[in-house]
Amino acid sequence: MISRPLWICCVAELIGTFLLIFFGTGAVQTAVLHGDLAGLWQVGIVWGVAIMLAIYTVGPISGAHINPAITIGLSTWGLFPAGRVAPYVGSQLVGAIAAAGLLFAINASYFSATEAERGIVRGEPASIVTAMCFGEYYPNPGKLGNAAVTEADLAVWQASFSQPMACLAEAVGTAILAMVVLATTEKENLGGPKNLAPVFIGLCVAVLICVIAPLTQACFNPARDFGPRLFAYFAGWGSAAIPGPNGIGMVTVYIVAPIIGSIIGCGLYQKLVRPYVIEPTPTAD
Repeated sequence: MISRPLWICCVAELIGTFLLIFFGTGAVQTAVLHGDLAGLWQVGIVWGVAIMLAIYTVGPISGAHINPAITIGLSTWGLFPAGRVAPYVGSQLVGAIAAAGLLFAINASYFSATEAERGIVRGEPASIVTAMCFGEYYPNPGKLGNAAVTEADLAVWQASFSQPMACLAEAVGTAILAMVVLATTEKENLGGPKNLAPVFIGLCVAVLICVIAPLTQACFNPARDFGPRLFAYFAGWGSAAIPGPNGIGMVTVYIVAPIIGSIIGCGLYQKLVRPYVIEPTPTAD
């Protein structure tokens, strides 16, 4: 890929991440507030298509990382300039916040209606059932059902899945994603999908969501969680958004674990898989 000026790459990352969050988080809001998407696959495939569209839109400009974990993972293994990491991550975060803000604006009345229907006071612990439309929680708050949520309900919910297991789920999911990203975009992979790589990356995320979303809502992307979560904090959810009921898990599960997973996934591909994928260089006898 031709190296573009940093400023236009940052604009591209902002746009790409905006598209990802607008469609993906929009699907979550459609399911939670409107009840118009049923099942993990319907939400997951929207995320997958969102990733595909974002990559096709800005990939030729910035590479369409649209994920701080992928940016950091690539840089760790010398596949991306270290000096561009912070600008890329900042742009991804801005894009995520902007998408969250727009989604809140167009769904504001439905947030209020859902909260009134379920007896939720925004900012109190039970308001995670609407805050999940922005940031993510483990286990998935969808398990709390559609009725009013009591403190006892929250206690049982919170005890059903531990922080170490949530970290493991997010790290493994992101490692798989990172490996698929590198494998499908590898120019020397003769069996690769070439210009269909964004389709397969999107499908990878969709199937990962089907497996891991019941546990952690399937983040794999620190900007995807922290950007909308930060918006929700200032939009009235307060401590229900940051730090939320998971406490330090907000950082370990949704920021640290995806970054570690991406570094591991990129390393596994580069050191273990890639040497046996690329066409070997002929040697003279």
